[in-house]
Amino acid sequence: MTTTADMWFDPRCPWAWNASRWLLEVEQVRAVSVRFHVMSLSVLNEGRDGLEEWYQEWLKPGMGPVRVAIAAEQKYGNEVLRDLYTALGHRIHHERAPIGPELYRAALAEVGLAVDLADAAESTDHDEALLASHHAGLAPVGEDLGTPTIHVTADGRRTAFFGPVVAPIPRGEAAGRLWDGVLACADTDGFFELKRARTRPPIER
Repeated sequence: MTTTADMWFDPRCPWAWNASRWLLEVEQVRAVSVRFHVMSLSVLNEGRDGLEEWYQEWLKPGMGPVRVAIAAEQKYGNEVLRDLYTALGHRIHHERAPIGPELYRAALAEVGLAVDLADAAESTDHDEALLASHHAGLAPVGEDLGTPTIHVTADGRRTAFFGPVVAPIPRGEAAGRLWDGVLACADTDGFFELKRARTRPPIER
């Protein structure tokens, strides 16, 4: 029986990008089907005190990409998010393209979606749907966490967790072994956290 992994992402989060690429590797070596959903780090951090200045600056253009993604999902259905996320993420994390209309239009065109969806970046028309998606992803794990958030459905059981936070991206069977371990932890009643200090950046050059 195929296991479903639903992942919530903000296109600008490099750790979510790594986790998403890992999940696509997992699909190749385990009976897992991955679906993507939109959340927002800008929504998550709205009104929070104590954010570092650099992070506050980083968050400022954050609503644009998530609004474009949710607008595409509303127009075409959830299945378009897989390729759109890839198109957005490659430009953001590897090409280091500036966040803005040119990036959105190029990504939308690449995957054959209407380029005028780029206008959604500056509109609140889809914010209700965005908030619904955001809260659907985070509510089971804790609204103070963020992305990557993954919900796993298998054999009628559903578990949800934040993570993994990993760099570099595990490939092939290494991706499968990490999947097996993550599920073993997540399925353990009362298991909450396993963590160590980060020693490398999320996206290596």
